[in-house]
Amino acid sequence: MYLRIRDLREDKDLKQKDIAKILNCTQQTYSRYETGENTIDIHSLIALADYYNVSLDYIVGRSDNPKMPSD
Repeated sequence: MYLRIRDLREDKDLKQKDIAKILNCTQQTYSRYETGENTIDIHSLIALADYYNVSLDYIVGRSDNPKMPSD
């Protein structure tokens, strides 16, 4: 999961501080999310999935398919 959120951020050429601002946390806190030092709360995971327009299952590593499921 941690590599996945880093890869998603880097694919969009964003800095950690950019995503930290979206999640309303510090850059240091977000950095710890990417390294696995801190556990990401569910609200932040949902915010990341929404921001990147990928499924929550993709963010947490339960699926390799980033697409959102069809309704």
